[in-house]
This record gives sequence, structure tokens and C-alpha cells, in this order.
Amino acid sequence: MTTSNLKSVYWKGVRDGAPFILVVIPFALLFGVVATEAGLNVAEVMGFSVLVIAGAAQFTALQLMVDEAPTVIILATALAVNLRMAMYSASLTPYLGQATPWQRVLIAYFLVDQSYALGHAKYESSPQMTLSERLAYYAGVLSPVAPGWYGASLAGALVGTAIPPVFALDFAVPITFLAMIAPALRSLAHIAAAATSVVLTLAFFWMPYGTGLLAAALVAMIVGAQVEQVMARRRPA
Repeated sequence: MTTSNLKSVYWKGVRDGAPFILVVIPFALLFGVVATEAGLNVAEVMGFSVLVIAGAAQFTALQLMVDEAPTVIILATALAVNLRMAMYSASLTPYLGQATPWQRVLIAYFLVDQSYALGHAKYESSPQMTLSERLAYYAGVLSPVAPGWYGASLAGALVGTAIPPVFALDFAVPITFLAMIAPALRSLAHIAAAATSVVLTLAFFWMPYGTGLLAAALVAMIVGAQVEQVMARRRPA
């Protein structure tokens, strides 16, 4: 494996990851602004974004903190929102599982929606890639995404409410997840799980501290697994 080839794979990852900056930056800016409005100082905002590096979980935990929810509810809900990371990890293990321990630590830390979506798609479409190439591509995807998240979180925390409402930064939240989820709905099981989560999240809106999200996620995973089993039995041997 030549250095020039690894560089080529790395820059391919950078190019693929770069478009996500269009939603990552406003998403992170919005978090910085909302967290500042909620009473967090700049160090606390950055601690949140650097240590957690998971926008959906951060927004969820922040809202529950504002609502003065019990700590156990905050932790449980944030973990439920990030439960998809466990599935991401299992899905990437066949491709990156042979990495060294310190590499696996970095892979796990930087496992976000963008790195998973692009990485898994690339590894599936290019099974001939070596481990070094897969790691280089993964690093390339993250090169624009991670600094963009950190930097925009800091900017949002520093400027706070100075960003005019006309910019409507909150558009980044649904767009980010639509961009992630839509391509993943590739089977009936995926669609069934997604539809179940949407319907039950709306139906359980009355549950306190966002616990309806936990219930909806659990039922959606069960439905998706059951549909997958039914489809597997119907496939010809």
C-alpha cells in the first residue's frame, strides 16, 4: 500500500464529508446558542460538544436539564437517543474490527451519523479496500465534519442570542436526520421501524421528561426485528 494511494483515499473521504458542513455548522451553532440561553457557560458548552459529540443526544439532554428532569432520566434518554451508535458499531466491525486498540478508541469516539453513513456505504461498495484504506477514508470524512462541529459550537456559545432569528438555524436539525435516515430505509424492516417510531413518539407525547421517546424506540426496534425475521423466513432457501 503506497502513501500516495492512502492520500487519495483520504481526500476522497474529505470530499464526501465536506457537503455535511452545510448542516453540521448550523446544527452546532444552534446548540451553542441554545445551551448558552439555558445557562451554560462557554467551557460547559464545549465540554458537552467535545465529550459527547452527538448533537441529538446533546439537545435532548439539554432540554431535560432545562425541564429539571431527574438525572437518571436525562442519562437514560440521552443513551436511548444514542443507542443507534451500538448498531453502527456492530455494522462497522466487519470492516474496522481488525484495527489496533488505540485506533478502535478513535473510531468509537468519532462514530457519528456522517462517518457511519459514508463509511459503511463506501466499504460495502468497495469490498477490496484494505484496512489502511478504510481507516484513511474514515479519517477523511471526519476531517471537515469534526472541526466544523467543534468550531461552530464555540461560535454559537460566544455569540449566543446575537444570531438573528431570521437565519432559522433550527432547520439544520431535521434536515441532518432526514439526510441520514432517508438513504437507510432500504428494506421493509427499516421502514417498519421508522414508521413505528414516528407514530409512537407522537402518540406518547404526554409521557413526562421525554420518556415516550424511550418507549417508542424500544417498540420500533422490536417491530423492525420481527419484520426482518418474517422476511428472512419468506426468502427462498
